[in-house]
Amino acid sequence: MNRNKIVLLALAVAGVGVAATIAQEGRPGVKSRGRSGRSPRPGDEADANAALLLAEGRDTFRYDTFGDEEFWGGKLELHDAIKGAALGGVGGGLSPRAALALGLKVDVDALTPAVIAGLTAGTLDLDDPANTVELLRLNSVLGLTGFFAADASLDSIGIQCALCHSTVDDSLAVGIGRRRDGWAARDLDVGQIIALAPTVKPFADILAISEPTVRDVLKSWGPGKFDAALVLDGKAFRKDGLSGATLIPPAFGLAGMNLHTWTGWGSVTHWNAFVANLEMHGKGTFFDPRLDNVLQFPIAARNGFGHITSDEDRITPKLPGLQLYQLALPAPVPPIGSFDPAAARRGDALFSGAARCSECHTDGAGSEPGWNMHRANEIGIDEFQSDRSPDRKYRTAPLDGLWTHVTGGFYHDGRFATLLDVVDHYDAFFSLGLAAGEKDDIVQYLLSLPDGT
Repeated sequence: MNRNKIVLLALAVAGVGVAATIAQEGRPGVKSRGRSGRSPRPGDEADANAALLLAEGRDTFRYDTFGDEEFWGGKLELHDAIKGAALGGVGGGLSPRAALALGLKVDVDALTPAVIAGLTAGTLDLDDPANTVELLRLNSVLGLTGFFAADASLDSIGIQCALCHSTVDDSLAVGIGRRRDGWAARDLDVGQIIALAPTVKPFADILAISEPTVRDVLKSWGPGKFDAALVLDGKAFRKDGLSGATLIPPAFGLAGMNLHTWTGWGSVTHWNAFVANLEMHGKGTFFDPRLDNVLQFPIAARNGFGHITSDEDRITPKLPGLQLYQLALPAPVPPIGSFDPAAARRGDALFSGAARCSECHTDGAGSEPGWNMHRANEIGIDEFQSDRSPDRKYRTAPLDGLWTHVTGGFYHDGRFATLLDVVDHYDAFFSLGLAAGEKDDIVQYLLSLPDGT
């Protein structure tokens, strides 16, 4: 039985427990571990715990702001830019059409029948920011939560994991459909969205630069990219003048992977704590003394980012469930007709043979079991991004589900526009001598993962 089928079977079994939990508790994940009020039968503790954690983790991934609305709304006043002056904010506001153009997505399952009818008939005004506020009121915008005052006005805004690591299936319209958790948001322009805020002074203070410069940096990222290391080292641009931002990676297919970011850093739990505290600006605890290295991470060291504490920790208790949910997300199987099966089978043989790909992208794992890290000179690229991480190396990225994130290019920064460009790079770097047809077969194999052949 292949790996994805095993994962799906496990989820199906756990789903029985999830359904029971939801039936008793209402919305998934409302209660913490051990509070379900049920006494599992002897020997079933792991199943019951997994089901509860899975539901809690899904809820956290989709809906939990960790209290970060105090930053995005309270300090940056981003909600004021969304609602616009006509609704008591500033500027022209953010219309649904403009929000979709920035890559924000709408969960069709959260919409009312009236809204769906309006969208279908074209009678809902997509140019009115008031309708963006209403979509937030329905909790339908992936990764964004609106907070409303007693008078029903939009009072603040918070963000969730789903902002960057979810999309929709476009089942109702482009950008509006059912959730696809774990998919990389490759058309989401995070930098432009943040730059909408009336003030970016908190970032300017951290980076010790002007607000206009902060906005220039944010706007340089482009769709599908985010620079997590900017608030650590302040290196906004590479030596060639291009942005230092990296592509948003998928959050599926990570089970069995030792490290989970482009340049290592740590496990799913480490990175979730890192992002929730340092990037989302939630309320929690984070410890990583590697950030005390003033030469490598001058901004992080100056601001004490390796030693974060909060009187109210809303992050740490959520890490177990969040970890389990992310590790349970399988890489999606490619659609029938999206690749050439015969070519993919030939590419499979080349992948493990003449092309030498499986020396690092191990069969059955997609990355090396163990310490899956390499120096830049081992893979023939520059050290800019690897030098921004503690280990100064690049991780061997898993390959399952590549077909879902061809937008934006490949490698950590999208330097290779196509998979063929990646194969060409390794063919030249390792002097493989692959024929043009063989390269095409390898590309078809990569597009067939997982289990497409």
